[in-house]
Amino acid sequence: MAQQKHRIFNDYRDLFWSLIPLVLIAIVLAGAASQCTVATNGPTQGQVPHFDADSALRSDAKSLPFPIRNPDLPQDWVSNSGSRETIVAAGGGPVSTVGYLTPQGTYMRLSQSSASEEALARHVLGSRYATGTQDVDGQKWVVYAEPTEESAWIADLSGVRVLITGAGNEAAFTTLARAVTTAQPLSK
Repeated sequence: MAQQKHRIFNDYRDLFWSLIPLVLIAIVLAGAASQCTVATNGPTQGQVPHFDADSALRSDAKSLPFPIRNPDLPQDWVSNSGSRETIVAAGGGPVSTVGYLTPQGTYMRLSQSSASEEALARHVLGSRYATGTQDVDGQKWVVYAEPTEESAWIADLSGVRVLITGAGNEAAFTTLARAVTTAQPLSK
């Protein structure tokens, strides 16, 4: 009969050796379930989700009480997400949002709302304040920029606030701003 050590004589080495079989079993089960992979050359680009921005914006145009615009962006811009929410703070209202991936792989977000500029900025940007303006084809955009945060541009297009934010460069902001400014409101 094997002689067992008294419990007081167990230490962390005993714990380590008893955990090894459990870790090996977990790895085998995860591998069998195809829930883990080993990538020796680093992460790889996954599949970009498909989001039908045209249908979503047409639906928002029919159901929301303000004009919605569908920007005509270059073909290499891919819509990958969308949402609808409501700002309940003073000056708030419904918000229609669509996300895009630029050709450079950066994410840009377009939000349209009947909310006031201040309510929309506080809802999306938190406590940031305007730092300047940008003119794109005669349309004034209020710029919210901080060194450690994504930039944001907000414009008033005939009573509708449009907010652009994202990780893109100034060219990406200008492309999206120009596209949404020149787009005609969708029919109800």
